[in-house]
Amino acid sequence: MLGNQINNLKYLKPYRKELRNKLTAAEAALWTLLKSKQLEGRKFRRQHSVGNYILDFYCPAERLCVELDGAHHFTEEGMKYDEERTAYLNSVSIHVVRFENKLVFDDPQGVLEEIKRNFKRQPPPP
Repeated sequence: MLGNQINNLKYLKPYRKELRNKLTAAEAALWTLLKSKQLEGRKFRRQHSVGNYILDFYCPAERLCVELDGAHHFTEEGMKYDEERTAYLNSVSIHVVRFENKLVFDDPQGVLEEIKRNFKRQPPPP
């Protein structure tokens, strides 16, 4: 990494683009609820990278990462990777909130409420 640049490193651009074009069903469902500043006026980005990690969703104003977890996240290897990733993101002052994919379909309003509970700032004026 050059200098202090840690966001959207050039070498990850093709991977970010591929992930944006191949969203999982849960990512697509949550994106319809987050895009266009629908959640209390917060802008979210999908497949934004920080360091060597590509985040499912990122709200820069809140420094909040929202991750959706499929089956591979619940393996020993997946859990270890997620711990390392979360530790790195926390070290650069990004808070991580995780949801199981299934929850996006079973309780989308609950997911949105939990995301809002992690907002630190007041909503922007209309």
